Amino acid sequence: MKIVFDESLLNIVVCPKTHTHLVLDKKNYELISKTAGLAYPIRDGVPILIMDQAREIQDNS
Repeated sequence: MKIVFDESLLNIVVCPKTHTHLVLDKKNYELISKTAGLAYPIRDGVPILIMDQAREIQDNS
């Protein structure tokens, strides 16, 4: 059974680097900081908002 991320948390969690809002990437199950170019993993429904745990991403939009 996969524990689901509570999307209502998107109203209060922010990127620890830029303090900007995060976007849920349902496909990769991550929280995306477009400003920082980082993707924070979600494990067992809990966002891991540690910069060392985030992966760098490129904005393709």
